[in-house]
Amino acid sequence: MSAEFSVPPSAVDVQSPPRRVLLTAGPTYEPIDPVRFIGNHSTGKMGYALAEAFAEADFAVTLVSGPTALTVEHPAIELVRVQTADEMYQAAAAAAPTAAVWVFAAAVADYRPRTVAAEKIKKREDGSEEVLVLELVKNVDIAATLGQTKRAEQFSVGFALETHQELAHAQDKLRRKNFDMVVLNSLRDPGAGFRHDTNKITLVEPDRVTPFDLKPKADVARDIVSAILARLAAHVA
Repeated sequence: MSAEFSVPPSAVDVQSPPRRVLLTAGPTYEPIDPVRFIGNHSTGKMGYALAEAFAEADFAVTLVSGPTALTVEHPAIELVRVQTADEMYQAAAAAAPTAAVWVFAAAVADYRPRTVAAEKIKKREDGSEEVLVLELVKNVDIAATLGQTKRAEQFSVGFALETHQELAHAQDKLRRKNFDMVVLNSLRDPGAGFRHDTNKITLVEPDRVTPFDLKPKADVARDIVSAILARLAAHVA
């Protein structure tokens, strides 16, 4: 089953809603030493496709991006490049108060090393050290922390990439992080998730669950933006 959304004319009128979006994308890199880091497989493709789709819908976009080779061309997209979760939080917190829509598409590292080595960590050649122990501490939960400050007229969207009990985890995230919508995708779906140019999503909301077919990420981004605009028109009414 697939869904399509049409955008009410009021949702794209110059007066309503205020057209500014905060969007996070890509991975974060948490340094271990000057050479190594903790990261993940995110390429940022979904987030960057969303930035383009929002810009096409006449939004001014603040795109806070972790490390990625991707670039932006649309003049309505302001690109803020960061490395770590803390840097992403600081940039997102600065943009959040003036944004009507928040979309947290970044794959943020949950933990970081407690200490970062000043020099490259060298392995011992005498075989006396077979195990390297890293002490990790929890990173700031960007979406949950900003969710505590969300005003009634703002609309917040999170992403959930799951491997099991997908819907239950997405619905839990919807409640815990004060989201209005969660974009769910599963690594069990062929062609979805990291390192693909396609994605298969389900939109999870407090009152509905809407599945979509596998599509190119550019089309998925337009589906998400259309759904947000449709909901935002009623949200701010």
